[in-house]
Amino acid sequence: MIVTAIDLSHGLEGILNSLMTQGAALGWTLIKAFLVFIVGRLLINLVNKLIKRVLLKRDIDPSVKTFVGSLVNVVLTILLIISVVGDYIEAQGTGGTVKEIQIFHTILATPDNKMVYIPNGSLSSGAVTNFSRQTTRRVDWTFGVDYGEDYDKVKAVIETIIARDSRILTDPAPFIALHALADSSVNIVVRVWVESPNYWEVYFGINQAVYATFNEKGINFPFPQLTVHRADN
Repeated sequence: MIVTAIDLSHGLEGILNSLMTQGAALGWTLIKAFLVFIVGRLLINLVNKLIKRVLLKRDIDPSVKTFVGSLVNVVLTILLIISVVGDYIEAQGTGGTVKEIQIFHTILATPDNKMVYIPNGSLSSGAVTNFSRQTTRRVDWTFGVDYGEDYDKVKAVIETIIARDSRILTDPAPFIALHALADSSVNIVVRVWVESPNYWEVYFGINQAVYATFNEKGINFPFPQLTVHRADN
């Protein structure tokens, strides 16, 4: 009993130390991001004031002055937010981690370690998808099986695979449903939620587990089929 209590004490101590270390690292990251944001906002305000002074000296329609001022403010704010988060984003068909914001370009590091330079004008005028801002992400799969397979059996096998992976969250609960009766397969959709950093590991891991387990359980994957009817003369 004493040994168990000591082991439990050491375990709790280890957990607390880990939490303190992670918390300190996260706290410093947040402090740096906050400082960058504050300095960035000050610079944006100075730029806005400078632009307003320049526009006031020009013989330009007031509505145009307002539009230009608002546009500059929005563009600079968007670039500031991107520069603070350092997250994985997707823009202009390219995905990567924000590494640096330059005057004319934003530099992204792709997963295969390529450095991509995206014009800031494109970032401010196009859609930017941020995959890191939320703590959780949904992982989607569509698995096809042969016609004639027992759906309840297939669903139970998938449920077992999902339950074995501790990285998959139970809230929201995993979702499994018969998605479509396709030309050559019965398609089953699977949706689960994971912490954002675990997204790709879970995605590829479940793919591998499903492939191995389906073969083990005798669940057949479909192949494209073509039925030819011959008309006898």
